[in-house]
Amino acid sequence: MNLKVRLALMNFLEFAVWGAYLTCMGLYLGRIGMASEIGYFFAMQGIVSIFMPAIMGIVADKWIPAQRLLGYCHLLAGMFMFAAAYYGHTAGESTQFGTLFGLYSLSVAFYMPTLALTNSVAYNALTKAGMDTVKDFPPIRVFGTIGFICTMWFVDLMGFQDNQNQFITSGILSIVLFLYTFTLPECPVNKSADKKSLVDAFGLRAFTLFKQKNMAIFFIFSMFLGVSLQITNGFANPFINSFGAIKEYADTFGVQHANILISLSQISETCCILLIPFFMKRYGIKKVMLIAMFAWVLRFGLFGLGNPGSGVWMFVLSMIVYGVAFDFFNISGSLFVDKSTDPSIRSSAQGLFMLMTNGVGATIGTLCAQAVINAYTHGEVINDNFYTIGDWKTCWFIFAGYALIIGVLFAIIFKDNTEPLRNN
Repeated sequence: MNLKVRLALMNFLEFAVWGAYLTCMGLYLGRIGMASEIGYFFAMQGIVSIFMPAIMGIVADKWIPAQRLLGYCHLLAGMFMFAAAYYGHTAGESTQFGTLFGLYSLSVAFYMPTLALTNSVAYNALTKAGMDTVKDFPPIRVFGTIGFICTMWFVDLMGFQDNQNQFITSGILSIVLFLYTFTLPECPVNKSADKKSLVDAFGLRAFTLFKQKNMAIFFIFSMFLGVSLQITNGFANPFINSFGAIKEYADTFGVQHANILISLSQISETCCILLIPFFMKRYGIKKVMLIAMFAWVLRFGLFGLGNPGSGVWMFVLSMIVYGVAFDFFNISGSLFVDKSTDPSIRSSAQGLFMLMTNGVGATIGTLCAQAVINAYTHGEVINDNFYTIGDWKTCWFIFAGYALIIGVLFAIIFKDNTEPLRNN
């Protein structure tokens, strides 16, 4: 089989595992009485992202080949996801938060490092084959987003959005990927490498960048904007589903197939990646990041204004805007770090950027978002169906207002010392 096809399939399965539950888990948790704890489940992804990828990276460098470790991590993640599903099935509405959260946390603790391990496997295989990773990897990575979308649709159409079968779907795909890793190209380990200090091994030397005022400002704002990253993943589905309690909207496509509607965000994401080179060359990093920040304002604001009926166009526009909000921030930020740091700590600096955004920022964001939603909404059973109802509009406007404040402050405080990436 062609190497690119093999790596594309690896990425497809990698993100299909995640797509099975990420956007609909909140609906399931609400149905079993954990609507006020949704934020903890999403915060755990950020918490384990702070340290688990670094630990597994060291293991892959020194002891276990990356493709083999990728498989072992998926085996464990899948088994714990099966355990979470089994417990949820047997306990039903008597499911205890501590047990389900513990099993889920163990699963994501082994899943989150695989996001980096799949990149390592792909980069190693492409390099050994004499290919250009910058040119050849992005089309391979796109299949990851396609996999994510496919399982979102599958879970929606199979009626798994509000039950534990979404975890079973994820677990099965993890086991399939575990088996598939035995066919992947071998990655080298470097057992004889010089011993690194823990500071180097965990990429902590990049924290010296905080001594530079502009870089410190950039990383702090990255954390502030990272607060927005997981809010809609956690709460968009319960929000759209809440319209089912209103007779006027109960039978609309959005309420009946919230996951498919939300998947427009991921479709937009694949398209917006293609726009970044043009915007970067024309406007530079600061303006591109500002576009992303104000796109988050629209993302949240349109949720607050829309509905699944006559206002469904606002939901659709919010999904389209998500691609700009997510991609322009993550990729332009990564490029800024690459252009602004010394090569000796460039990889560590990228790790620091991810830690500040997807680790610290996203963790704080989901917990704070949960507090806001708890203050303005409540769970209620209507016609034998559970809904999280209340003043969702105020919640989305609070999130939009936060993103607006961060965008304005960034525009005032951050000074971009780099030039737009124009062609010479």
